[in-house]
Amino acid sequence: MNEVFTFVDASSLIAKASLWEERDAAKQKEYESLNNTTLPTVAHDKQARIGNKGKNKFWYGYKKHASVDMQSGLINKVSITPANLPDAKGFKHVCPGSGAVYADKGYCIKPAVLEAKRRGIHLAAIKKNNMHGKNKDLDRWLSGIRSPYERVFSKQNKRVRYVGIAKNQFAEFMYAICFNMKRLLIIDPPNAGA
Repeated sequence: MNEVFTFVDASSLIAKASLWEERDAAKQKEYESLNNTTLPTVAHDKQARIGNKGKNKFWYGYKKHASVDMQSGLINKVSITPANLPDAKGFKHVCPGSGAVYADKGYCIKPAVLEAKRRGIHLAAIKKNNMHGKNKDLDRWLSGIRSPYERVFSKQNKRVRYVGIAKNQFAEFMYAICFNMKRLLIIDPPNAGA
């Protein structure tokens, strides 16, 4: 993998679907609401947070940031952060050392742009609708380039099995190794030369 063209995206990892015990503990401590400020004091998983993508998708858990080499389709880097960390701030964990990066709207804001400049890479991120210099034709073209690599995220399990960032980071690292092995078997079948 030579990191000439890289696809970067983030996806949700749900730590727990039900927060009833935490809600009851928050009521006993007389908290007004269960949010990212009060949650660590009553939750079993102290590092998980409430995150969102867009306006309607909320979850409790983590966010998986991944970098995929666009020439081979293999996962280069993977990182786990709390769910409330924006995609652009998690970009520094999976940013390649060189080349061009194709990303979605979550990476067009200042933290990702500054990290890309610092590393000397070209960031080709789709711009948000309210941004100056929005080019719908360019964004449509970037979406078309990115779409084949979305499969890295489409088939994965969205539930985490472990408590804490370190354990979930290791689990996702092992998932990336397995994904790459399966991908290598498809790219270069063992009996292709015989």
